[in-house]
Amino acid sequence: MQTLKPSSSMQLSVAPKLCQPLKIVALGDSLVYGYGDPEKGGWVEQLRRWWMLPDSPGHVLYNLGVRGDRTQQVAQRLEIEFRHRGELRNRVPDLIILSVGVNDTPRLGRPTGKNYTDFTQFELEIASLLDQAKQLCPVLFIGMVPVDESKMPFLDCLYYNHSDQYRYKEATRLACQQRQIPYLDIFDQWMQRDENWRKQRITTDGLHPNTLGYQDLLEAVLNWSELTKYHCQENYQLKA
Repeated sequence: MQTLKPSSSMQLSVAPKLCQPLKIVALGDSLVYGYGDPEKGGWVEQLRRWWMLPDSPGHVLYNLGVRGDRTQQVAQRLEIEFRHRGELRNRVPDLIILSVGVNDTPRLGRPTGKNYTDFTQFELEIASLLDQAKQLCPVLFIGMVPVDESKMPFLDCLYYNHSDQYRYKEATRLACQQRQIPYLDIFDQWMQRDENWRKQRITTDGLHPNTLGYQDLLEAVLNWSELTKYHCQENYQLKA
């Protein structure tokens, strides 16, 4: 299927196609919420608007991102959020997009402090979240963005760093792989770029993408082969 890459001005459009609109929920932290992008609201909001265009598939996308959420908190609200999204009685979403984990990684109080979520505990929590989500419907996972370490600490107490981010995202990627859940490794994509490129895409707090950063995120998501399957699927049959 032909991939879609928006222009720098983000004037998105698609060729007319016939396909069944889907209901999709995006759950996670501030990366889903879109914090840091006052102009366009983040990648999920832009994708939601794109799917509302006249010639688009017409998918309904619910943004269920909550700033500061860790994996455990997303898991706690996953099923109730899922069950309450849908215009018709007894209809539930057709796809869950997850993006969470960065808020589990920071060191508390000092650069060598304890991680906010102990790594062993995180492995259990991410496995539980993925198992829970997969029982509901198909799942896609969008990985975390690398922070700007020079801006730490965040909120004067949280020390995010690339080493811990890598460890936690790898645990997530492997857990997804074991469950055949597609995982988009944004962290590795961004780390392959030079430091100046990354700093241009992060807000002054060192943690959240800015408008340019979310634009790159949107392009990565739109061109991800696992999501292009949902842009428009011929003869796609909704579950009863």
